[in-house]
Amino acid sequence: MRGNRFTYYIREGVGSIFNHGFMSFASVCIIVACLLIMGSFTLLALNVDNIINTMESQNEIMAFVNETFSEEEARAIEPEIERIDNVDYAVFVTRDTAWEDFVETYENSTTFEGLDSSVTRDRFVVYLKDISLMEETRDALTYVPGIDYVRASTQISQGFVRIRNIVTLASIGLVAVLFVISLFIMSNTIKLTTFERRDEIAIMKMVGATSTFIRWPFVVQGLILGLIGALVSFTLEWGLYQVLIQQLISGSGISFLTVIPFYRVSIPLLIAYCAVGLGVGVIGSMLAIKNYLKV
Repeated sequence: MRGNRFTYYIREGVGSIFNHGFMSFASVCIIVACLLIMGSFTLLALNVDNIINTMESQNEIMAFVNETFSEEEARAIEPEIERIDNVDYAVFVTRDTAWEDFVETYENSTTFEGLDSSVTRDRFVVYLKDISLMEETRDALTYVPGIDYVRASTQISQGFVRIRNIVTLASIGLVAVLFVISLFIMSNTIKLTTFERRDEIAIMKMVGATSTFIRWPFVVQGLILGLIGALVSFTLEWGLYQVLIQQLISGSGISFLTVIPFYRVSIPLLIAYCAVGLGVGVIGSMLAIKNYLKV
């Protein structure tokens, strides 16, 4: 008996899709468009966050030691620096090493002829846990005994943090708005079906059919449309993302710009697409059939 009911639900749900082919096609297109926009902004937010995390691992603060300190005294400051909350670790650079790096960088310049490492200072290269707290960390480093001054690119770090926050908020807002739009379109599509079958639904209610029995074919219809929309949008997103990656890699000269490979996010993205697509289908169906079951 249950097998017959299940077959009936599938047959009626699929039949309704083909009987209203244009509206079904329009619903799938709307779901695909909404999911593509949702997915694109989500991937953008993930990539921006990835760039920020990369910067956090590479960005550094230069803490210069008082020039009167010996190398041993300068090295003794390291534990104090690493006790600061946002400091991941610190690397001590002697004045000799710093001078060698400086000369190597400007090897063709004659400006520094006759000078030696005594014109530089010992310093610490300080790496941070959270780049958004760079300014606070810089201020904390200035209070460490033996640190004369600190150099930090706070404006750059704050700029990227703002971008991350804006992209994240925009993604959340768009996902919410587009989910509501998808629900509205799906609900209206299924309402068309229920409107044409309102007399049939009323008769079924009068002869004793339960609301669940009447509702399930419409739920199946919504599930199928939502799943088709999810799979199509995932496939298109995959292709578009790969094309954009190739264009970005071949045309970008920005060294710190790293893009997350699609395979790393494909499974979570597919699950999210299917969940949203199926959710839109089910909720849209429920909303559409609700009023017609009040007989």
